[in-house]
Amino acid sequence: MQVTLEIPDTFAAELIAAGKDPARSALEALLLEGYRKHLIFEGEIKQTLGYRTRMQVHEFLKDNGVPLNYDVPDYEQDLQTLRKLRTSETSAAA
Repeated sequence: MQVTLEIPDTFAAELIAAGKDPARSALEALLLEGYRKHLIFEGEIKQTLGYRTRMQVHEFLKDNGVPLNYDVPDYEQDLQTLRKLRTSETSAAA
């Protein structure tokens, strides 16, 4: 979907002077707010901004002062992954 947004010329000029693209800045602000409100997830940010890794998303969030939405299901998934890795390491060492 394409959305047209009008911003004051002075604000656009400030963004451009700072080396930022006004359209990209608006998109990033929208994604950050959506993430803060738990309306969108890391994968959507990754895809929308063209990042290749979750770590790039984490850096983007950190640079903008937004904490990760890390909850119990995320923890449980990470714990399960860790257990699988440990099992495969044990099997490989034997």
